[in-house]
Amino acid sequence: MLFNSYAFIFVFFPIVWLGFFAIGRRNARAAAGFLGLASLFFYGWWSLQALPLLLGSICFNYWAGMQVSPREGVTDQQRKRRLVLALTVNLTVLAIFKYANFFIDNINEALVTGGISPLHVLDIALPIGISFYTFTQIAFIVDCWQGKVLERRFVHYLLFVTYFPHLIAGPVLHHAQMMPQFASPATYRPDANKIALGLAIFTFGLAKKLLLGDPLGQGADLVFHGAANGVAPTLYTAWLGVLGYTLQLYFDFSGYSDMAIGISLCLGVRLPLNFASPYKSTSIIEFWRRWHITLSNFLRDYLYIPLGGNRKGPARRYVNLFITMLLGGLWHGAGWTFVLWGAMHGALLIVNHLWNAVVPAGQSPGRVRRLLGWALTFFCVMLAWVVFRAHDMHSAVEIYKGLFGFNGINPKSFGEFANLNFHKPDFFQPLLVGLIVAFFLPPTIALERWVPGIQVLAARPRLARAASAGFAVLTVYLLAVCVSSLGVFSPFLYFQF
Repeated sequence: MLFNSYAFIFVFFPIVWLGFFAIGRRNARAAAGFLGLASLFFYGWWSLQALPLLLGSICFNYWAGMQVSPREGVTDQQRKRRLVLALTVNLTVLAIFKYANFFIDNINEALVTGGISPLHVLDIALPIGISFYTFTQIAFIVDCWQGKVLERRFVHYLLFVTYFPHLIAGPVLHHAQMMPQFASPATYRPDANKIALGLAIFTFGLAKKLLLGDPLGQGADLVFHGAANGVAPTLYTAWLGVLGYTLQLYFDFSGYSDMAIGISLCLGVRLPLNFASPYKSTSIIEFWRRWHITLSNFLRDYLYIPLGGNRKGPARRYVNLFITMLLGGLWHGAGWTFVLWGAMHGALLIVNHLWNAVVPAGQSPGRVRRLLGWALTFFCVMLAWVVFRAHDMHSAVEIYKGLFGFNGINPKSFGEFANLNFHKPDFFQPLLVGLIVAFFLPPTIALERWVPGIQVLAARPRLARAASAGFAVLTVYLLAVCVSSLGVFSPFLYFQF
């Protein structure tokens, strides 16, 4: 069940919303349980076969969290051994389902080269959302070990892990952000202000996905599929394809995150911000503070800092940074292209830190330097997205050759293969609008300034009320346009990670 589907918008979510607050008026714990069951139903709709794994993971990690927490009669050494065991179990399960066949394929290549019979590939499917709910629970266990977890009711933990707005593709949640909200009685009372803001954020996220991300993806797919099928993209088509994918990925994933935030706000729960206009960044360091913020924070807190962070000198800092990004790339998918993508960003971050060490501290960059920094950052991000999207290394090389003119400049050869005229409005209009939105408009969360509180609307000046009414009309119109575009199965890109 997709957020951008009739079943979700007109059936599932209205029933869940009404049931949650109707039960919440009488019993908050029962309402939390109802929302947890609804979330399990949402997950089971996607993959009933993977539901037992999710439930087993929840039960094991809740038990493990209690076992590693500080308590009388248990030594720190015992708790540490239990922590290592719990982390090993989580990472082993993730490795089996997500990376086993990747490693088997690489071993088989070496075996075949040596004339040895290859190993059998495992007949397993990747459970949807396993990376997100595994990372979420690893953070919970580590924080239990450190004595940071205060809210420990199982029903709230179940809801924290399974909460359907984030379960499939994030954001990566932290128990300190969510479980206190589920424990608060105010969450179980409908709030008109949150509902109005949530509907607006959901609508704009839906528009990002349907009206920008999907049309741009159609053009990008032609270029990348063409490269995988032996059609070398020229300079013209390569740049259009890479730019199209750069914007598609942003509007697809940012759109999902916005929809998740909006849906959750309607239920009275605030999810953390996951994007903050990342393509406006003037450095790679800034980019990673704006892109997939919750994953960046997780990698920093639970990988980079435990590795030593910047506490052991510059050289060790750069090694830790590179390892973190390398594993961050591997988290996205079991393939060498993802490993290379992580390595590229690790190297870029090291270069950025080295540059900052050379530039005098406190020196404010001028407008020209900021513009050059933005252009260089966006260029590097685009180049790295090539290996992130490419089917394999050969396809990535063909795209890179096209970007730098080694396949020629004339667009006709690819146009004949793809049967696509890139001058058609259904590609260039979303491309132009997407560039304006990505580079010049504030992040969707800024809608909070434009959606007034219901209670204070009457007290606002006439002009402010008119502007708010105009914005409400725009939101309703945009929602109608999006609903008219529903009907085609269009999953989110991050579902595969």
